[in-house]
Amino acid sequence: TLDANSTQDTIRYFREKKGVGEAQANQMLAQVTQMGKGAGIDFDFGKTLITNTFSAHRLLHLAKKHNKSNEMEEALFIAHFIDGKNVGDTEVLISLAENLGIDKDEAREAVTSDQLDYEVNQDIMEARNNGVSGVPFFVLNGKYAVSGAQPVEVFENALQQTYKETVSPFKDLSGGKGASCDADGCSI
Repeated sequence: TLDANSTQDTIRYFREKKGVGEAQANQMLAQVTQMGKGAGIDFDFGKTLITNTFSAHRLLHLAKKHNKSNEMEEALFIAHFIDGKNVGDTEVLISLAENLGIDKDEAREAVTSDQLDYEVNQDIMEARNNGVSGVPFFVLNGKYAVSGAQPVEVFENALQQTYKETVSPFKDLSGGKGASCDADGCSI
């Protein structure tokens, strides 16, 4: 496990931590880069730094208290995947918080102390209990999961399935025939 001050390039990380060869890692990153371009995202894996992100998760919890968790998640994403910043570095994190209007001293306290560790560890435990072993990992309606960088069609299918079950979670086996009652009375 890397500490917040240590970084590793993406290819080395795939090779050493995931056991993926350099050619395969390059192919995977090229595929994700191409998918990103299709969505208007310019991934730059040549600059991306792998680091310990525990403090970044602390910052996400602080942002949540300020109703800015979506904005912070986006800022971290851009900093990491596009700008090649070390999102484990305290000063980088404080700068991101300030850019969102979060007090500098409050951000420093959040990312350098253990005050939000319980919340981050709860997230880690919940993820492990749900079988999450990597990111990205999307959970839909607490029932369906999409893991990894997937084509749009995979997300569309998962969202459609979730929507069908949310709108009509029961299958009517009666064929719509028979007596039914509601607040206004009964009909046959």
